[in-house]
Amino acid sequence: MFDLTGKTALVTGSTQGIGFEIARILSEHGAKVFITGADSVEKCLRACEKIPNSYPIRANLLKTEDIDRMYEESGDIDILVLNASIQYKKAWDEFSEQDFDIQMTCNVKSSYLLIKKYAPAMKAKGWGRIVTVGSVNQYNNHSELSLYGMTKAAQMKLVSNIAPFLAPYGVTVNNVAPGAIATPRNSAVYEDEELRKKVESKIPCGRFGKPEDISPAVLLLCSDEGGYITGTDIVIDGGMRL
Repeated sequence: MFDLTGKTALVTGSTQGIGFEIARILSEHGAKVFITGADSVEKCLRACEKIPNSYPIRANLLKTEDIDRMYEESGDIDILVLNASIQYKKAWDEFSEQDFDIQMTCNVKSSYLLIKKYAPAMKAKGWGRIVTVGSVNQYNNHSELSLYGMTKAAQMKLVSNIAPFLAPYGVTVNNVAPGAIATPRNSAVYEDEELRKKVESKIPCGRFGKPEDISPAVLLLCSDEGGYITGTDIVIDGGMRL
């Protein structure tokens, strides 16, 4: 099951955290994987050292020219996982216009541009998998993540709108929505015992999730076995949404 031999995948934001674990599990099941990150090609290379059959691409998704170059470097692919995002924590009325534009560009606009760029070859081939990585904040109201949650809700709406048009060509489009996951982004909370316990008290499963809790669902959606799933959202949050 879940044999991705001969498939090529690209995972944005895959030098660490959830993206890294998604890239690792896709490689483990046979896929060639492009590791991407915005900071430096060296960081991408360090991730590639830990993942067989992987290749680095540095690309800042805030720049259209970087998106174009990323496509030129990767060529056409079979699997596109849109994991990269930018998150600012502030009260709803403290965001600057620049804060707004940066989050919308990275989290929504780049998703649209990347799907538009990579989908035609998937359609022509008659097989493709597109997965966006959202957030439980699509649903929950977080006092400091109002704009981030909005961008993730918009991303999910993009998924549900595009999916019906690609489904007849054997291309599925889905979203996974993680809850509180122990990644570098959340380290300030996770490593503070008092703050961690406060968050965990709101999670029915009683703990932060791990990147390994997210990647199996993405693997399913990227496989032949997930070919009858499209336009949906899989919430992986230990019950936090409830």
